[in-house]
Amino acid sequence: MPVEEQGAGLNRYRVIPRVLIFIFHQDAVLLIKGAPTKRLWANYYNGIGGHVERGEDILSAARRELLEEASLAIPQIHLCGTVMVDAEPDSGIGLFVFRGDAPAPAKVHSDEGETEWVPVVDLEKYPLVEDLRVLIPKITHMQPEDAPFAARYYYDEGQKLHIVFAPEFDYGAASS
Repeated sequence: MPVEEQGAGLNRYRVIPRVLIFIFHQDAVLLIKGAPTKRLWANYYNGIGGHVERGEDILSAARRELLEEASLAIPQIHLCGTVMVDAEPDSGIGLFVFRGDAPAPAKVHSDEGETEWVPVVDLEKYPLVEDLRVLIPKITHMQPEDAPFAARYYYDEGQKLHIVFAPEFDYGAASS
C-alpha cells in the first residue's frame, strides 16, 4: 500500500508511541526515581521507559531504554499489554508495557534519575506515578505465554486519571 493510502493525514487522531518496562528480581521491581530537574514525574518512581524513535520497533525501543536508563541488557522481555492514553483531543500516547526478569540486581544513576529495587509488597510506601499502583500488580506474575492486556487511560474534567481494561477475550468460546 502506498504511503498516501495509509490514512495518516493530519486530520486523524495521532498516537505517540512509548515503552514502559518493569524488570523483576525475586520479589522486587526495578523503578527509576525521576531526577528533581525532570519536567515530568520529578521525584516520582516510574518504570524504565521512553519514546519509540523513528526506525525502531517497540521491542528495540524497550531494549534501548533499558540500556540507557538502567545499563541493563536483558534479552528476554515480553509484551504484557498496550495502553491508549487520551492526552489531547487530537492526539494520545500508545504505551507498550513490557516485563522481564533480572538475574541479579543492578543500580545506576543517569540523567533520568536513580534506579532502585522496590519490594512489590512496599509499593504503597513510595511516591509512584499514579498508574503504577494498577500496572505493577497486574503484570507481576505475567508469563510470556499470557495474552497481553489492552487498556485505555483518560482524564476527566478534574484531571483525575481513569484506567479501563478491555474485557479479556475467551478464544475457546469464540471458536465453539
